[in-house]
Amino acid sequence: MTDRIKVAILGSGNIGTDLMIKVMRNGRHLEMGAMVGIDPDSDGLDRARRLGVPTTSDGLDGLLALQCFSEIDLVFDATSAGAHRRHHDVLQAYGVQMIDLTPAAIGPYVIPAINLEVENATNINMVTCGGQATIPVVAAVSQVAAVHYGEIVASIASKSAGPGTRANIDEFTETTSHAIETLGGARKGKAIIVLNPAEPPLIMRDTVFVLSEYVEPALIEASIARMVAKVQTYVPGYRLKQKVQFDVITPQNPLRVPGIGPLHGLKTSVFLEVEGAAHYLPAYAGNLDIMTSAALACGEMIARRRLRAGVSRNERSA
Repeated sequence: MTDRIKVAILGSGNIGTDLMIKVMRNGRHLEMGAMVGIDPDSDGLDRARRLGVPTTSDGLDGLLALQCFSEIDLVFDATSAGAHRRHHDVLQAYGVQMIDLTPAAIGPYVIPAINLEVENATNINMVTCGGQATIPVVAAVSQVAAVHYGEIVASIASKSAGPGTRANIDEFTETTSHAIETLGGARKGKAIIVLNPAEPPLIMRDTVFVLSEYVEPALIEASIARMVAKVQTYVPGYRLKQKVQFDVITPQNPLRVPGIGPLHGLKTSVFLEVEGAAHYLPAYAGNLDIMTSAALACGEMIARRRLRAGVSRNERSA
């Protein structure tokens, strides 16, 4: 019995190509089955061909036509939120598990450091790059204190934001804000993304502001340290930029949160940076690296589950 399952990647851009290289270099239970794009001249498809991976430039229809499609157990979607909705509808009929790297959020949100062993959903969503980097911090605070409000600001190099990222800005803010609440445990969440045009390009930086009930700051600091260590198991370049900062917000001088009103408690400020592994993308593109690293971790979890069960895709869809 094989110890790997075959996967296909939809999208031969930056994210898809970096993910392909991660699967080939670091995948323990995953094997590249196909690389799918829509531009026959894309670097991602060219690299896949040179690496011996079956390719098609005819999108999802091309994948369905490939002889190897019947062997594909898992599809990573690194296209766009709009395209993913059709991909989901089509592939569900074939019993193919999907990991969604777009902000479409059809399936449940998954952040490996928080809920890797998610229920056996047929489509799981990787939230966004900013969500993968920052929501673990919000969740760390909520593990020791009730969180009233969480706000994140993700700053990425403009050069690391391709057409898919730029087309999904609105979905980014909506999906990330919702995930701050559902996965982070905040009563209210807000997300902002900044595309930084600086030259040379700057590494991904993230700022997290959390307003919670008052507890001893040492408890929050220790919880954040544990969470950072968990993220580093699959994203080694993830780290605190400086010491966690705290401000006591008194009832006499509350913070006014839109949609909630005046709040008091403990404000926690966390400053992060994410350095990419530079498998395919430059090291400053930590925003893309954290997405592909998280997706790989989820793919490995799904593969282990499939291999333990010993059930093929055809048997699942029968």
